[in-house]
Amino acid sequence: MEDRSIRSRLARRFDPVELRAIKKLWVRHSIAEDARDIDGLLATLTPDCVYEIVPTGQRWEGHAGARAFYTELFAAFPDNRFALTDIVVGPQGVFEAAGLTGTNLGPWAGVPASGLPVSLGVLILFPWDPERRLFTGERIWFDRGSVA
Repeated sequence: MEDRSIRSRLARRFDPVELRAIKKLWVRHSIAEDARDIDGLLATLTPDCVYEIVPTGQRWEGHAGARAFYTELFAAFPDNRFALTDIVVGPQGVFEAAGLTGTNLGPWAGVPASGLPVSLGVLILFPWDPERRLFTGERIWFDRGSVA
């Protein structure tokens, strides 16, 4: 992800047209994720995107990395569902809170498959690249104990 200072990100102006574009891209991303459409997901991301699971320190880079991330996620939770509970759209991107439910049938986030139902709260940041008008990946937070 770009290493922009927090000050420069905070200085971004609130342009209603850009905010609508950010929201529209997030909706496209969410629809693609619900459909397990990895190519559709990649279309919402910069080629140098970074996926990071913050609690584990795991990182996936570029479109190949994002594809690997989603392949692992969909295999680990083939019946996963995200239930959005909160969302903020701003010139820096999108921040969401959601509940993730599914049956853990494969390894994910460094935890082996349990075969058990999982329900955990997740926080996800989708940083926005204003020049390329795409997301630069995702930063994901959750309680690791909820997966084990």
